[in-house]
Amino acid sequence: MKGFCWKRWSVVWIGVVMLVNVYPAKAGSPLNVYVVNYPLKYFAERIGGKHVRVFLPVPADVDPVYWTPKISDIGAYQQADLILLNGAGYAKWVSKVSLPRSKSVDTSRGFKDRHITVKETMTHSHGAEGEHAHEGLAFTTWLDLSLAAKQAEVIANALTRKRPQHKEQFMANYQSLEKDLLALDSRIKALVTPNHTVPIIFSHPVYEYFEKVYVLNGESVHWEPDEKPTPSQIAELNKIYETHQAKWMIWEGAPIKSAVNVLERMGIQSAVFDPCGNVPLDGDFLSVMRQNIANLEPVFR
Repeated sequence: MKGFCWKRWSVVWIGVVMLVNVYPAKAGSPLNVYVVNYPLKYFAERIGGKHVRVFLPVPADVDPVYWTPKISDIGAYQQADLILLNGAGYAKWVSKVSLPRSKSVDTSRGFKDRHITVKETMTHSHGAEGEHAHEGLAFTTWLDLSLAAKQAEVIANALTRKRPQHKEQFMANYQSLEKDLLALDSRIKALVTPNHTVPIIFSHPVYEYFEKVYVLNGESVHWEPDEKPTPSQIAELNKIYETHQAKWMIWEGAPIKSAVNVLERMGIQSAVFDPCGNVPLDGDFLSVMRQNIANLEPVFR
């Protein structure tokens, strides 16, 4: 991925498959940290600073939650000093491989009682990710910014266990990050609370934590921003609109013009709230979330 410098120590052939091993860092050198999504990467880099090298080997055009790693990728995770998992069913491949328990940290385990169960199973297919289903637990935990701060705290503690000599710096960095995340949380609450009953359509069922914590009046469909809606999708939206007359649809990314036109004919406008699961093309997690908040202003004003 862009910005990554892999240190390749050895190449081992297993049958016709080549594994690239990244050996654990020596004492005093930066920790090799592997993560399953971009929020965890951003948090680990903010907290660890120069004492970590953080890797997210997911292609830029793939949603990390549905990514299937190569054998070499799995080998790199297994050889890491620390593996940061999102939990809540995120990254389906994790349950199908053997990762070292001593190195693996589930960053949402501490608030399992706040995990959200998905009510309906929804299967669809799009892009290079192929067919996948939304079932079990909702997984975009970080869209509740207060939970994101808890995940960051878990990361700070995990790094401290690995490098206790840097505890003071890790904790100072964590406190700075926590302040930023909770400031975002406060800004969203201040924006939406006065008009939180405004009906909204979410283009994708990934906003469960966002919807719950900020007490929003939302309904979800399953439209992809880069695809023209099908007649059945439009019919589903019309059915929802009979009892939920939203004036806005919130998208994961900027929708194509044909989708915008369909909505405008129904009197529905479009706004983007990027969940930021993968590395953004511009900016970082904080700047993406700030832009998301700005994009919500016309929805709730």
